[in-house]
Amino acid sequence: MNRDHSGIMAYDFSSLSHNEFEDLTRDLIGREIGKRFEAFPEGPDSGMDGRHASADGDIILQAKHYHRSGFSHLKATMAKEGQAIQRLQPKRYILATSTPLTPKNKSVLSEVIGPALQGPGDIFGPDDLNALLRKYPDIETVHQKLWIQSTAVLGTVLTEAVEKALAKQGQIPAVLADLLPSKTDSNVPAAARDTIFLIKASPIDDEFALWLAPKLEAEGYRVFADILTLQPGDRWRREINQALQYRAAKILLVCRDATLADQHVQDDLDIALEMAKELGDTRFIIPMRLEQGKKVKGVGDAVTVDFVRGWGEGVGLLLDALQRQRVLRAAGEPLINPNWEIFRRRGAIPLVDEPERLTSNWLRVAEAPDFIRYFEGSGVIDDRLLDRALEEFHYPAEKQKEGIVTFADQSEVDSAFASVGRFRLKHEIPLLEFIEQGHHAIGIDRQVASNLIVAMIKKAWLSFCRETGFVEYYYSNGVGVHASAAQVPTGHRIPWGKQGDRRSSMLRNVAKGHIWQFGLTAMPYFWPFWHMKLKSRVLFSIDNDTPEGLGIDDVRKMHRLRRNVCKGWRNKQWHGRMLAFLELLSGDSAYIRLSLATNATLVIDAAPMLFTSPVSTALPDVLDADEEEADTSTLGRPDEDEVDV
Repeated sequence: MNRDHSGIMAYDFSSLSHNEFEDLTRDLIGREIGKRFEAFPEGPDSGMDGRHASADGDIILQAKHYHRSGFSHLKATMAKEGQAIQRLQPKRYILATSTPLTPKNKSVLSEVIGPALQGPGDIFGPDDLNALLRKYPDIETVHQKLWIQSTAVLGTVLTEAVEKALAKQGQIPAVLADLLPSKTDSNVPAAARDTIFLIKASPIDDEFALWLAPKLEAEGYRVFADILTLQPGDRWRREINQALQYRAAKILLVCRDATLADQHVQDDLDIALEMAKELGDTRFIIPMRLEQGKKVKGVGDAVTVDFVRGWGEGVGLLLDALQRQRVLRAAGEPLINPNWEIFRRRGAIPLVDEPERLTSNWLRVAEAPDFIRYFEGSGVIDDRLLDRALEEFHYPAEKQKEGIVTFADQSEVDSAFASVGRFRLKHEIPLLEFIEQGHHAIGIDRQVASNLIVAMIKKAWLSFCRETGFVEYYYSNGVGVHASAAQVPTGHRIPWGKQGDRRSSMLRNVAKGHIWQFGLTAMPYFWPFWHMKLKSRVLFSIDNDTPEGLGIDDVRKMHRLRRNVCKGWRNKQWHGRMLAFLELLSGDSAYIRLSLATNATLVIDAAPMLFTSPVSTALPDVLDADEEEADTSTLGRPDEDEVDV
C-alpha cells in the first residue's frame, strides 16, 4: 500500500484474502457497469466468481488474486481456463486481477482468453481498481481489511462514528412513545398490559420478525420489536426497557445461539425474567426455537414453540398458545402497524394486504381403525417360526409376549399363522385408548403402545410405496422413498394440481454429472391430531448413461452434492416436487390408503394441509413456477465437466 502522485492512497491488495478480493471486485465492477453479480461459495469456479444473469446472456466476472505470482503465472492460468470460459458462452467476460499490468500485458491476455472478452478494457488491473475506489469511496469504507492500516481512511471512519455518537437523540418514535407510561398525572390508571414484546437480535432476526409480527397483529394482538424504532439497536434502549416493564403482556424470545449471544438480547431477557417474578406469571416468557442449540439460561425448563420444522407450523402453535393463555386481543378489525411495511420497503420486501396461502408438510389422517387386537398363542410357539411368519405376513403385526398385536381379524390370523400354532383373540382394544394409555394386561405401557403403532403405520406406508413402484433408500435417520427410473424417466415432468391451473415438476434429472432423485420420508404423529409429517429427501447417482446411474457409497460426497446442487432450488421447486410426488403416489384418488389388514385401513389425505395468512409479502421473484423448473440455476452452477464434487 502506498500513495499515488495525487497523494491518495493506492492499494496493492496484499491485505486481502482470495475471497475478500473477489467480494471487492464484485462490488466495484458491479457498481461501475450498473449490474449486480451473484456470489458463489469457495471451490472450483469453472471460469466465474460472479455472474449477472440476463435474458440475452450472462455477464461473467472472474477475479485472480495473484499479487506475488507475477504476470507469467496469470497468463498460464488463463490459458488453461480458456476452454472453460468458452463453454459458459457468456455475453460478456470481465477479468479483475491484483497482478500489475501494462497495456501490452492486457493485449496478451486478450488473445489468451479469446472471443469471450470484448476487449482489453474489460481487464481490470490494480491501477484500474484503485481508480474505481477513488470513484466510489463508500465501497472502500465497507471493505475494512483493505484500509485497516490506512490512517486517512481510519481517521474519516472514526470521525464520522464520533459525530454520530455525540449527536443529540431525536424525538422518540410515536410507536414507542405510545407504550411509555404517562409522566403527567400520577392518578392516571396504569396502562393495560396489552403488548407482546419480541426479543430478538438485529439484523439476523429481522427477516423472521417482519414475517411473524404482521401475522400476529392480523389475529388482533399488539406487537412491538426494536425494529419498529427504525434506529440502530440501542438508540432507544432506556425507553424500550420502560415500555417492556409497563406494557408487556407476554415476551416472545427468539432462541438460537447467535441471537442469545447478543448482549442487548441478554439485557432484555434479564428484565423479562424479573418481570415474570414480579407478575407471578411462570409463562410470561415464551421461547421460540428457530434452530437447534443450547438451552436458555433462566427459561431452560420452559416448553418452546418449535419453528425449526417450519415457520408456518410454528406460528400455528404460537397462536394456539397465546389463545390458551388468554393474551389480550383487540376487538373489531385487526390493525397492522404500517411500520412493518416501512421497514420492509427499505429491504425491498413490502407487505401486501392480501391473503397468502401457506402449504404445510402435513398429511391429515382422515380415517383410522376403531380397534387393535391381541391374539394369544396356545401351546408351544416356536419363536423362529413366528418371526418368519411375521416377516411374510402382508400386513403389519408385532410380537408381544406369547401372542401377536395386529389389526387383522381371527380368520386372517388363522390363515397366516397356521404353520406356527393356534392363536385366539384375547383382547380387542379401542385404538385411541391403546395409544393414550397402553394396555397393562398384555404388558404394554403408553409410550410402548405409541411407538408400536408408529412402527406399524410406517411399515404399511413402505409397503404401499413399494407396491406402487417406488424404491427405498436407507438414510441415517429414516427410510426415503424415491421414484424409480421406470416410473419417472430422467427429465420427465409430473403434472400436479387438482384445482385451478395444472402445473408440473421434475422428480429426476441430471445436474453436474449426476442424476438426482427427489423423495420423501413420512413419519406418523398423533399430536395435536393424527397426521403424517413429510421430509424431503434428495438422492444422487453418477450419470453413466444408464437410467438408474451408478450408485454412490460415499456418505460425505452425497452430503456435498445435496448442499451444492440443491442450494439453488427455491421454495416453489421444493413445494412443486412434493406435490408431484404425492400425485404420483396417490394417482387419481384424493386419498392414500394404507392397508393395516384386509378390513382395516388408514386413510390419509393425498394433499398437504393448507392454511391462510391474512397478509403476505411480495418477495422478488421474476420467474413463474414452470419457468423456475426449467431455470438452470435451480440445478446448480453450470460446471458440467466437474463430476467429482
